[in-house]
Amino acid sequence: YLQVPENRLKAWQSRLALPETARIGVVWSGNAGHKNDRDRSIPLAIFKHLLVGEYAYFSLQKEIRELDKAELPALPMLRTFTAELADFSDTAALISLMDVVITVDTSVAHLAGALGKEVWILLPFVPDWRWMMHRPDSPWYDSATLIRQSKRADWPSVVGEVAERLRKRFVR
Repeated sequence: YLQVPENRLKAWQSRLALPETARIGVVWSGNAGHKNDRDRSIPLAIFKHLLVGEYAYFSLQKEIRELDKAELPALPMLRTFTAELADFSDTAALISLMDVVITVDTSVAHLAGALGKEVWILLPFVPDWRWMMHRPDSPWYDSATLIRQSKRADWPSVVGEVAERLRKRFVR
Protein backbone atom coordinates (compact mmCIF):
# COMPACT_ATOMS: atom_id res chain seq x y z
CA TYR A 1 0.00 0.00 0.00
CA LEU A 2 3.04 2.31 0.01
CA GLN A 3 4.84 3.58 -3.07
CA VAL A 4 8.41 4.78 -3.41
CA PRO A 5 8.84 8.31 -4.73
CA GLU A 6 10.03 7.91 -8.33
CA ASN A 7 12.84 10.45 -7.94
CA ARG A 8 14.30 8.54 -4.96
CA LEU A 9 14.05 5.20 -6.75
CA LYS A 10 15.80 6.56 -9.85
CA ALA A 11 18.49 8.21 -7.74
CA TRP A 12 19.31 4.93 -5.98
CA GLN A 13 19.15 2.92 -9.21
CA SER A 14 21.66 5.22 -10.86
CA ARG A 15 23.88 5.28 -7.79
CA LEU A 16 24.11 1.51 -7.36
CA ALA A 17 25.76 -0.74 -9.84
CA LEU A 18 23.08 -3.39 -9.43
CA PRO A 19 24.64 -6.83 -9.65
CA GLU A 20 23.23 -9.66 -11.73
CA THR A 21 23.14 -11.84 -8.64
CA ALA A 22 20.46 -11.86 -5.95
CA ARG A 23 20.21 -8.60 -4.00
CA ILE A 24 19.46 -9.07 -0.33
CA GLY A 25 18.70 -6.20 2.06
CA VAL A 26 19.55 -6.86 5.69
CA VAL A 27 18.89 -5.36 9.12
CA TRP A 28 20.32 -7.08 12.18
CA SER A 29 19.61 -4.53 14.91
CA GLY A 30 17.23 -1.77 15.79
CA ASN A 31 17.31 1.21 18.07
CA ALA A 32 19.55 0.40 21.05
CA GLY A 33 17.19 2.44 23.25
CA HIS A 34 14.17 0.22 22.49
CA LYS A 35 12.87 -1.43 25.66
CA ASN A 36 13.16 -4.92 24.15
CA ASP A 37 16.30 -4.37 22.09
CA ARG A 38 18.35 -7.07 23.78
CA ASP A 39 15.79 -9.67 22.67
CA ARG A 40 15.15 -8.43 19.14
CA SER A 41 18.58 -7.34 17.86
CA ILE A 42 21.28 -9.76 16.74
CA PRO A 43 24.98 -8.96 17.07
CA LEU A 44 26.61 -8.79 13.64
CA ALA A 45 29.14 -11.38 14.88
CA ILE A 46 26.22 -13.88 14.80
CA PHE A 47 24.14 -12.40 11.98
CA LYS A 48 27.08 -12.45 9.54
CA HIS A 49 26.79 -16.24 9.29
CA LEU A 50 23.69 -15.91 7.12
CA LEU A 51 25.64 -13.91 4.52
CA VAL A 52 26.10 -16.99 2.36
CA GLY A 53 26.55 -17.60 -1.33
CA GLU A 54 27.57 -15.32 -4.13
CA TYR A 55 24.84 -12.79 -3.41
CA ALA A 56 24.99 -9.04 -2.98
CA TYR A 57 24.07 -7.89 0.51
CA PHE A 58 22.94 -4.36 1.25
CA SER A 59 22.66 -3.03 4.79
CA LEU A 60 19.43 -1.12 5.33
CA GLN A 61 20.59 -0.06 8.81
CA LYS A 62 20.39 3.62 9.62
CA GLU A 63 22.88 3.17 12.46
CA ILE A 64 25.59 0.59 13.01
CA ARG A 65 26.73 -0.08 16.55
CA GLU A 66 30.39 0.24 17.51
CA LEU A 67 30.77 -3.48 18.21
CA ASP A 68 29.26 -4.29 14.81
CA LYS A 69 31.55 -1.83 12.99
CA ALA A 70 34.49 -4.01 14.01
CA GLU A 71 32.96 -6.89 11.99
CA LEU A 72 32.48 -4.90 8.77
CA PRO A 73 36.03 -5.12 7.34
CA ALA A 74 35.69 -8.91 7.16
CA LEU A 75 32.39 -8.64 5.24
CA PRO A 76 33.21 -7.22 1.78
CA MET A 77 29.96 -8.65 0.38
CA LEU A 78 27.96 -6.31 2.66
CA ARG A 79 27.50 -2.78 1.32
CA THR A 80 26.51 -0.13 3.87
CA PHE A 81 24.76 3.20 3.36
CA THR A 82 24.24 4.58 6.86
CA ALA A 83 25.32 8.12 5.99
CA GLU A 84 23.24 8.22 2.79
CA LEU A 85 19.93 7.13 4.30
CA ALA A 86 18.41 10.55 4.92
CA ASP A 87 14.87 9.31 5.61
CA PHE A 88 12.43 6.47 4.99
CA SER A 89 12.10 7.44 1.33
CA ASP A 90 15.73 6.43 0.83
CA THR A 91 15.23 3.23 2.79
CA ALA A 92 12.07 2.45 0.81
CA ALA A 93 13.92 2.98 -2.47
CA LEU A 94 16.68 0.59 -1.42
CA ILE A 95 14.12 -1.97 -0.27
CA SER A 96 12.42 -1.74 -3.66
CA LEU A 97 15.68 -2.66 -5.38
CA MET A 98 16.15 -5.83 -3.32
CA ASP A 99 15.01 -9.35 -4.18
CA VAL A 100 14.34 -10.07 -0.52
CA VAL A 101 14.74 -8.21 2.79
CA ILE A 102 15.92 -10.07 5.89
CA THR A 103 15.38 -8.12 9.08
CA VAL A 104 14.82 -8.33 12.79
CA ASP A 105 11.66 -6.72 14.16
CA THR A 106 12.28 -3.08 13.29
CA SER A 107 10.54 -0.39 11.29
CA VAL A 108 12.24 -1.80 8.18
CA ALA A 109 10.17 -4.98 8.56
CA HIS A 110 7.00 -2.91 8.48
CA LEU A 111 8.22 -0.71 5.63
CA ALA A 112 9.14 -3.73 3.49
CA GLY A 113 5.77 -5.32 4.24
CA ALA A 114 3.89 -2.11 3.40
CA LEU A 115 5.79 -1.96 0.09
CA GLY A 116 4.79 -5.56 -0.66
CA LYS A 117 8.45 -6.62 -0.81
CA GLU A 118 9.32 -10.19 0.14
CA VAL A 119 10.53 -9.86 3.72
CA TRP A 120 11.81 -12.47 6.17
CA ILE A 121 11.39 -11.27 9.73
CA LEU A 122 13.57 -12.83 12.42
CA LEU A 123 11.72 -12.96 15.70
CA PRO A 124 12.70 -13.66 19.30
CA PHE A 125 11.14 -16.49 21.28
CA VAL A 126 8.59 -14.08 22.74
CA PRO A 127 7.88 -11.61 19.93
CA ASP A 128 5.97 -8.36 19.88
CA TRP A 129 2.21 -8.98 19.91
CA ARG A 130 1.85 -7.98 16.24
CA TRP A 131 3.58 -11.17 15.14
CA MET A 132 1.38 -13.41 17.26
CA MET A 133 2.65 -16.84 18.20
CA HIS A 134 3.43 -20.01 16.28
CA ARG A 135 2.71 -18.82 12.75
CA PRO A 136 5.10 -18.49 9.82
CA ASP A 137 3.12 -15.69 8.17
CA SER A 138 1.60 -12.35 9.06
CA PRO A 139 -1.99 -11.20 8.72
CA TRP A 140 -0.61 -7.67 8.25
CA TYR A 141 1.74 -8.30 5.33
CA ASP A 142 1.17 -10.94 2.66
CA SER A 143 4.82 -10.74 1.63
CA ALA A 144 6.19 -11.56 5.11
CA THR A 145 7.68 -14.83 6.32
CA LEU A 146 8.26 -15.07 10.06
CA ILE A 147 11.27 -17.03 11.27
CA ARG A 148 11.19 -17.56 15.00
CA GLN A 149 13.51 -18.63 17.78
CA SER A 150 12.47 -22.03 19.13
CA LYS A 151 14.01 -21.16 22.49
CA ARG A 152 14.99 -17.92 24.18
CA ALA A 153 18.17 -16.19 22.95
CA ASP A 154 18.87 -18.81 20.25
CA TRP A 155 19.81 -16.56 17.34
CA PRO A 156 22.42 -18.98 15.94
CA SER A 157 19.76 -21.53 14.97
CA VAL A 158 17.60 -18.81 13.37
CA VAL A 159 20.60 -17.54 11.41
CA GLY A 160 21.39 -21.10 10.29
CA GLU A 161 17.81 -21.60 9.13
CA VAL A 162 17.86 -18.33 7.18
CA ALA A 163 21.19 -19.25 5.53
CA GLU A 164 19.65 -22.54 4.40
CA ARG A 165 16.52 -20.78 3.11
CA LEU A 166 18.72 -18.40 1.12
CA ARG A 167 20.56 -21.29 -0.48
CA LYS A 168 17.24 -22.87 -1.50
CA ARG A 169 15.59 -19.60 -2.55
CA PHE A 170 18.32 -18.57 -4.97
CA VAL A 171 19.40 -21.93 -6.37
CA ARG A 172 20.84 -21.45 -9.84
